Amino acid sequence: SFDDANVMVRKALDLYRRVYEELLAIPVVPGYKTEKEKFAGGHSTTTVEAYIPVSGRAIQGATSHHLGQNFGKMFDINYQDEKGETQTAWQTSWGLTTRTIGVMIMVHGDDTGLVLPPRVAPLQCVIVPITSKSCPIEKLAPYCGSILESLQEKDIRVKLDDRLIYNPGWKYAHWEQKGVPIRIEVGPRDLEKRGARLVVRFGGEKVDVGVDGLADAVAAKLDEVQKGMFENAVKFRNDHLVKVTEWKDFVPNLELHNLVLTPWCGGEHQDWEEWVKDKSREESLANAGLEGEADTTATSVAAKTLCIPFDQPDLPEGTKCIASGMPATCWVMWGRSY
Repeated sequence: SFDDANVMVRKALDLYRRVYEELLAIPVVPGYKTEKEKFAGGHSTTTVEAYIPVSGRAIQGATSHHLGQNFGKMFDINYQDEKGETQTAWQTSWGLTTRTIGVMIMVHGDDTGLVLPPRVAPLQCVIVPITSKSCPIEKLAPYCGSILESLQEKDIRVKLDDRLIYNPGWKYAHWEQKGVPIRIEVGPRDLEKRGARLVVRFGGEKVDVGVDGLADAVAAKLDEVQKGMFENAVKFRNDHLVKVTEWKDFVPNLELHNLVLTPWCGGEHQDWEEWVKDKSREESLANAGLEGEADTTATSVAAKTLCIPFDQPDLPEGTKCIASGMPATCWVMWGRSY
């Protein structure tokens, strides 16, 4: 039924939200696409929208479509209801793609390389022995091996990098570039004191820990990093999410790399949506002293609707649409998008 399809659409979308927020540590805004942006031929499209800090652009994280009955009628897709009568199926369409990996890289990465959330990192820890003439790898290896085993017993994904052809500095850079959440440095002093140093990829924190509590400390630190990465991304996104009720403030906020919430006359008004896109492009190009941009550019300066958020702020009676001046019926989120 129509309602069954609605439930399926929202279940799939919430799964997307959980993948982004609980695994990838990326906050998203769930909502409906406007008529202009929805899946062509479908009844409605829902989406989760993410924000890329380094570029100030939004990116569509994933969509879940209520296709209605159009495609069922077109391809003669039917079912028999509980009364034995033939009915046209109500269809949905959804799926998660590899774009999630790209979004994660762009949201969390830095100039050094990847910064991976611990829950999805193939390697959560790497142990790097620091050898010397007085403390060769043969002397450190058993101690590093015991640390490796203690972490594996906690189901922590860990590797001992005991390669002899690379020095510790090279290994540090190598694993930082790959985004491994925690590096565990083990040198002669650590062997002597029965400890190790943890170096966190996210934020660069360094902490010395005794070997007896090392596995528990690493597990706790991984949870702390996951939480910290999400909170950091939420703060950055929220700092760049603004409400605008007058057109004069719209493009200036785009130039500040903001996502913009505005009062809107409804997702069905495609003509005014196109007006905003054209007008914002025109003003942005004028501000930059440019005459135009290619119609096929993937990084347009024009604004587009991202979604009509499910979680709607209060809309005072009498509020006007930012473009048409007609009575507003909802808030819509705009931004420059990939």
